[in-house]
Amino acid sequence: MKTETLVETAPQRASYDLRGKRVWVAGHNGMVGSALVRRLRAEDCTILTVDRHALDLKRLDDVRAWMADNKPQAVFVAAAKVGGILANQSRPVDFLHDNLMISNSIIESAYETQVEKLLFLGSSCIYPRMAPQPIVEEALLTGPLEPTNEWYAIAKIAGIKLCQAFRQQYGCDYISAMPTNLYGPGDNYDLNSSHVIPALIRKAHEAKRKGDPTMVVWGTGSPLREFMHVDDCADALVFVMKTYSAHEHINIGYGEDVSILEATTLVCEAVGYAGTLTHDLTKPDGTPRKLMSSARLHALGWSPKITLRDGLASTYQAFLAQA
Repeated sequence: MKTETLVETAPQRASYDLRGKRVWVAGHNGMVGSALVRRLRAEDCTILTVDRHALDLKRLDDVRAWMADNKPQAVFVAAAKVGGILANQSRPVDFLHDNLMISNSIIESAYETQVEKLLFLGSSCIYPRMAPQPIVEEALLTGPLEPTNEWYAIAKIAGIKLCQAFRQQYGCDYISAMPTNLYGPGDNYDLNSSHVIPALIRKAHEAKRKGDPTMVVWGTGSPLREFMHVDDCADALVFVMKTYSAHEHINIGYGEDVSILEATTLVCEAVGYAGTLTHDLTKPDGTPRKLMSSARLHALGWSPKITLRDGLASTYQAFLAQA
């Protein structure tokens, strides 16, 4: 590896053209990865993908060889081992080790194969559990993490820092982006491991199908959460790849939040469930509010296009199609 040291002193606006480039979406079968593939079709670029059975992203030598053969010029790192609270708590080695290996294999191989630009995707869980709201990028590493997913969060933080290290030491144009809570086509609707929106869609759908007169909402429904359609996220990520180049990671969010009760009402509207909502107050509310600051992204000139109401309607149709 090279030995010179380059220190970036301030963020700078980028101008990176994807037209005519070979662009690898690592993790193309996931919800974010598949949305990126859809979005990149409008960029006049060659989209590269590889199935997980054909390439184990944890194996550095294999990843290096694949990248040397396929010569991507830009890389979106959307690949990760993901799961709910139960999976994180019962398999901490898998979530820490596997995600560390995936990040290291792709980022190091990108350097060795002279990739022009790389965007690493993290998660809002990288931030401290009690971070002030809305959460700004500078909140990273300012307090303890949420214990239920700290293994995944630590691996994602390490990926951010690895991009920053390659950027600082070797001048690589590697950046990181932190999406907020996402929903949309290709989501996980398993009630034991899904996130809020897909779980609500599944519950409302089942209640409608069975003709249940009531549907239970956990807790009071008062906590505030930010939700972003995955196609908006993909559009923002492509925008960031083309316009952002800085040491600091950048938040990818909708910029507004709603209560869980409001979100549940909108889900029921999208599903067509007309029953009564009841509250199970024995269940916890969780963190009162979780909203990321997207001021940095919005200052670059990007804003979301898909409202929560419209996004839930199209997401339910996608749910029905894959059911």
